[in-house]
Amino acid sequence: MRVTEGGVELEVPGEQTEGIEEAVFYNPRQELNRDLTIATLRAYREREERATSYLDAMTASGVRGVRAAADGWDVTCCDVDEEAVALARDNLERNGCDEHARVEHRNVSALMHEEPFDVIDLDPYGTPMPFADAAFANCRDLVCVTATDTAPLCGAHFNSGVRSYSAIPRNTDYHAEMGVRILVSALARSAARVDVGIEPLLTHATSHYVRTYLELERKPTAADAAIDELGHLYHCEDCLYRVSDPGLIADPLETCPHCGGNRMLTAGPVWLGSIRNPEFVGAVRDEIPYTFDTAPEARALCDALTAELDEPTHYDQHKLCRNWGLPANAMDEFLTDLREAGYAASRAHYGGTTFKTDADVGEIRAATEGNLV
Repeated sequence: MRVTEGGVELEVPGEQTEGIEEAVFYNPRQELNRDLTIATLRAYREREERATSYLDAMTASGVRGVRAAADGWDVTCCDVDEEAVALARDNLERNGCDEHARVEHRNVSALMHEEPFDVIDLDPYGTPMPFADAAFANCRDLVCVTATDTAPLCGAHFNSGVRSYSAIPRNTDYHAEMGVRILVSALARSAARVDVGIEPLLTHATSHYVRTYLELERKPTAADAAIDELGHLYHCEDCLYRVSDPGLIADPLETCPHCGGNRMLTAGPVWLGSIRNPEFVGAVRDEIPYTFDTAPEARALCDALTAELDEPTHYDQHKLCRNWGLPANAMDEFLTDLREAGYAASRAHYGGTTFKTDADVGEIRAATEGNLV
């Protein structure tokens, strides 16, 4: 069947339907992801003018590669599946992009080891980690990564998360952010193995996936600086207290400093640094045209990310209030109470009742409960 997205027309297999997460060739639920990718590529071209080449590493129907080629990038599409390769070639030709793009039928890890690219986009089904080492080995500027295995990332499928990300993920009330920070941590360690440092320019957890855009600096001191952003989270399952601890060596808390409970979880190593560059996110927002079908959602997401604090966990107001046995009030009022008590507070992009603050769980309750009863 024919679909139109971002100004390009694509032929995709007719059996792919809205809401099918396992779609091999075209997943309509990823349109926001792809729209943000194009806006990010536009903003990044302004940031790094010499960046011209783009690798769509798991091209499938070729939608990312076609859209990047139509936007002026020197595109390479790669896939091991013969049908995907044929489909990508047809879609490039259909949109008049075949003269400025090529399709490779081969193992993409081998291609990434052999040939440098300015931008590499990894969007596999499941974990991206089997491809990360090859991507960081030769990429010059920007690695874009999607992970759709959110259950392992967030700790819901614990053993799988440990195997895939060489870290301890925990299933907490900030499970989406746990996934973000486990992923970026694993990518930072992968890059460091080839003396590459990363800076997350834009990262978000949306629906069933995590997406991050990592600018690279190819020198050992930059890799060391990225590793310095790693640490651990200690979390109380009883009162929801949590605290971060920098460094690769964990020093777990046996009892909770707030409630005295002994149901303490340790997660990590996680990325404790910022997950976005606010100025760059603003530039991405400006590159989202209203002709994109997801423009309102994409612009709202960028606004939320720009305003979001850098705290490495978030709270869910409804879960806190339920834990306290108190009714929840309006989020704006709740956050105002925190700010008036002298704490930083912002909404988080993970959901309508999620927020970030530098207050601990006891300080949050003391600052807000007067308006919760």
